[in-house]
Amino acid sequence: MRVCHVITGLGAGGAEAVLYRLVKADDQNTHHVISLLDDLGFYGGRLTAAGVRCDALNLPRGHVSTRGLRLLHRRLREANPDIVQTWMYHADLVGGLAARLAGLRSVVWGVHCSNLERGMISRSTRTIARLSGALSRFIPARIICCSEMARRVHADLGYVRTKMVVIPNGIDLSEFTPDASLRERTRRELHIHPDEVLLGMVSRWDVQKDHANLIGGLKVLAQDGPGQWRCVLVGAGMTPENADLRALLRAAGVEDRMCLLGTRRDIPAIMNALDVHVLSSSGEAFGNVTVEAMACGVPAVVTAVGAGPFIVGETGWVVPPSDPSRLAGAIREAIAVRLTSPLNWRARQTAARERITANFGLGHMVTAYRSVWSDVMAAGASSHPVMC
Repeated sequence: MRVCHVITGLGAGGAEAVLYRLVKADDQNTHHVISLLDDLGFYGGRLTAAGVRCDALNLPRGHVSTRGLRLLHRRLREANPDIVQTWMYHADLVGGLAARLAGLRSVVWGVHCSNLERGMISRSTRTIARLSGALSRFIPARIICCSEMARRVHADLGYVRTKMVVIPNGIDLSEFTPDASLRERTRRELHIHPDEVLLGMVSRWDVQKDHANLIGGLKVLAQDGPGQWRCVLVGAGMTPENADLRALLRAAGVEDRMCLLGTRRDIPAIMNALDVHVLSSSGEAFGNVTVEAMACGVPAVVTAVGAGPFIVGETGWVVPPSDPSRLAGAIREAIAVRLTSPLNWRARQTAARERITANFGLGHMVTAYRSVWSDVMAAGASSHPVMC
């Protein structure tokens, strides 16, 4: 099959990472990626290096235009793919409309969000999501959701339930794997003492990631006393130049415990260096970074949003969102186990890796996407549900 992917951009985000892994791993189909924005971002170069054709349409950020629709329509007619796979709201709407106008009926939408509350996403994005719910009766043949929570939220929004299927995100388990030498080398680079517990959160600066919740929890921990812990923040905006972030850290009194690393390309190394990964989100459809950390044998603390509780299972800690005290309590317990119960800690590390291996390997995700695409090809624009 010839699969054309339409995505808003190729920056260092979760859905973008899933697209990259899927396309790189799927050697049974031919892939072409179209970014609606004006550059190929973090993953464009990687996709090109992997032999995948990538195009950028140079469209303005933040709104849907007739010019963009016409340009994408022309590109899709030229490509004439067997499947048009779109990723996230703007691309679902624009890519889906352009594909159908080009006479392409085999359209598959990708839903990678589970929190549409006011203040969590922009008004324009909420409007597009609602409009897409109404248009889901006509445009997509299938709608792939990355979590059960994402499916429920969008079904309630009006997306056609019978077209929706859940495919959890998957990762390359050979890339994200426990590595003692990598751990030692990275901790040495970060000047982390062997006896220090290293906390970390890999996530861009975004309202839904709720770094204020994390920092509030760290403030509570710091009030317990000196403690043997430090914390690294990794991702776009996680730098000293982020004045809002620095203000939060200063107000919490934890600046001296933090390492602000910004965007990194060596995420497996960062994950291996950690003792505990924390994801403090108020909204999160899936939480790829939790999967990546656990695959490296790092127990996780997550908030009870999206797929977080399902990912962690019984291997880590799950707390309510937007509750710094509860978050601090879970981190405190994790630190205590790490420092005082080596056998228990090793068991948690092993269980974390095993849970990811059993449920979130890249092979399963690729197989599931292929199954949906094959079914859509065979059934045309049928709206019957797909079982993966």
